[in-house]
Amino acid sequence: MAVVQQTTKFGRIFWPVLAWTVAIVFFFPIFWMVFTSFKTDADAVKPEYLLFFTPTLENYLNMTENYDYWRFAVNSVITSVFATAFTLAVGVPAAYAMAFDPSRHTKDILMWMLSTKMLLAAAVLYPMTFLTKNFLGIFDTHFLIILVLSLINLPIVIWMLFTYVKEIPKEIIEAGKMDGVSIWGEILEIVLPLAWGGLASTALLCFIFCWNEAYWTVRLTTTEAATLSKLIEGNRAPEGLFFGRLSAVSTAAVGPIVVLGWFCQKQLVRGLTFGAVK
Repeated sequence: MAVVQQTTKFGRIFWPVLAWTVAIVFFFPIFWMVFTSFKTDADAVKPEYLLFFTPTLENYLNMTENYDYWRFAVNSVITSVFATAFTLAVGVPAAYAMAFDPSRHTKDILMWMLSTKMLLAAAVLYPMTFLTKNFLGIFDTHFLIILVLSLINLPIVIWMLFTYVKEIPKEIIEAGKMDGVSIWGEILEIVLPLAWGGLASTALLCFIFCWNEAYWTVRLTTTEAATLSKLIEGNRAPEGLFFGRLSAVSTAAVGPIVVLGWFCQKQLVRGLTFGAVK
């Protein structure tokens, strides 16, 4: 009995300490990025100003006045919102069909879609750039970025929506069919209200994925449709000469999505755990 009580007491101390340690380790890069953003480029690389320095807003003022931050931010919002909307518009009917009208190849299709997330993006970069720039003429356009973001996130969105939709009892869908409800009526009046939590969390995750996408948004844009990822790439220097400026730009880029995730964490957790407990 004494051993059990001692083990329980040890666990009460050890696990919270471990959790806080892991949390601090994960949060430290974000803290250091924000901390460094208030240093000048010269102070950011000097060891004597590692912890003690005179804070300045020079990097943020320079970012908004000389680097047209708001244009990049607006492009990020436009591409993320429309890509999320398009992905959900395709994903919800696809998840409905797979859940309530499956075929013998449904599972194979799901696995094939998920396997596309494992493909090496660099392998199709040159064909994508060549086709969009020389033949289709849509290089550096919002349409191209929205289309690419939608396609790369569509497999995981369909898979997530499928797991939520299949938890809806089929009896409810069959009762709707007996009442003469059309397929679109079932989706809009039955599926969406019952799976709203999962739909909201999927939309939030899709928006975060679109906002954080850097590989395609950097390489398929130049100026017109450039997002915040392109702004960060433009301020990067291999020698670390613009470390303070880069930290400010990175903070302004990740700040909105971190705040959004913080305020929506309850909805996100609720949606991700939908159907997990029977």
